[in-house]
Amino acid sequence: MSLRLNNTAPDFTAETTKGTIRFHEWIGEGWAMLFSHPKDFTPVCTTELGYMARIEPEFAKRNCKIIGLSVDPVESHLKWEKDIKETQGTAVSYPMIGDPTLTIAKLYDMLPAEEPGTSEGRTAATNQTVRSVFMIGPDKKIKLQLTYPMTTGRNFNEILRVLDSMQLTAAHKVATPVNWNEGEDVIIVPAVSDAEAKEKYPQGWKTIKPYLRIVSQPSKLN
Repeated sequence: MSLRLNNTAPDFTAETTKGTIRFHEWIGEGWAMLFSHPKDFTPVCTTELGYMARIEPEFAKRNCKIIGLSVDPVESHLKWEKDIKETQGTAVSYPMIGDPTLTIAKLYDMLPAEEPGTSEGRTAATNQTVRSVFMIGPDKKIKLQLTYPMTTGRNFNEILRVLDSMQLTAAHKVATPVNWNEGEDVIIVPAVSDAEAKEKYPQGWKTIKPYLRIVSQPSKLN
């Protein structure tokens, strides 16, 4: 079966650039983002991994760990890290999973289920579905999944924005409107009655339609 939102993220044991991990244990009590790339020593992936290294502190502020994956072996990742630092200006400090048997790529539906073989002899073109993102919550359930085409680098600022939205939703009964950014007004979800909303938002809100009530963003910490 294909993975869907709110499925439990499959657990696995893997070799990484930071040693052996058990995925759920590594996640711990916080959030995690698993993102894959088609192949080491390729241009788009180099820019992606470098940018993620640069903004990793932003994910850490949000109690979210990040971990990369490709079907290349760990030894290749370690060599490639030098190129990433040289060309992108930031050293990779997060772990990268080596998946040369394609086990995890298949477990997470990153490749067709019938895809044969191992990483040996594979090219970026034959790994083209492996540019995926999975955001996993503290409950170990999948909260977001995305797969990008081979030639398109991901917008990790957008993924950070979605993480902000999801964490706000987890703390409050609100949703975020189109093009929302941190600090902007949010939407009171229809499941919250006006009576409950008065208790939560004594400052009031703006009713555009009975199902569309706009309120100032509450603090994630409240």
